[in-house]
Amino acid sequence: MASSSLLNPPLSLRLSSPKPLPSSSSRSPAPFPTTTCGPRDNRGPLQRGRTLSSEAIFAVQSLKRASASSSATSSLAAADVTLRRLLKSDLLAALAELQRQGQWHLALKVFSFARLEPWYNPADFALYAEMAAAMARCGAGDQVDALVDEMLEEKERSGGFSPKDDVWKLTRLIRVLIAAGRGEAVRRVYEGMRKGACVGDEYLFRVLMNGLRKLGELKAADVVQRDFKVWDEGGEVKGPLTL
Repeated sequence: MASSSLLNPPLSLRLSSPKPLPSSSSRSPAPFPTTTCGPRDNRGPLQRGRTLSSEAIFAVQSLKRASASSSATSSLAAADVTLRRLLKSDLLAALAELQRQGQWHLALKVFSFARLEPWYNPADFALYAEMAAAMARCGAGDQVDALVDEMLEEKERSGGFSPKDDVWKLTRLIRVLIAAGRGEAVRRVYEGMRKGACVGDEYLFRVLMNGLRKLGELKAADVVQRDFKVWDEGGEVKGPLTL
């Protein structure tokens, strides 16, 4: 998997205080205090308590400050301590904010921390889908392939694919990979699914068939089409993928 790059300037953290209410009975409610997190752009400021807690904001700030520090090792060590103190909701919020800002190198670092947490489900398809989407938006296609390899290895270590896997999350991941143009990665995911008899539902079959054809993986698309016919007739789809 690609390693984090330390290239970005530190994040500014600014809190604005609410203005005092006018004495008139027709006064409008006071605005919430707002926190500006990340670069100034047309996405507007974040509202504290709505998107990011102060702890998550501080974590994002620490990581971006570390990325610009001349003493990267010590700065990243300090950022690591901050990440270890975050609750699940704050860690995921920091991850999403870095992905939103296009800081996929730093988002990968947060993602690696999330995968070590006791609440983390091995090979969480939804988290991998969001991470892959953020990387694809930044043109990091090769790194998306490496991310999929890591996901497949993680899935194998936890027992492999299973009919009990979350079909909705798996479909989301495959759609992200198709949108990113990663045909080989989609084929490898389907191979893992087939080994574990995790074939999903009709919609997932059709997403795979159409996506693989669109990406030039014609032989794999033909296999999926044959598998769909077997599945639709009540048969079992299982075993290695033979093209």
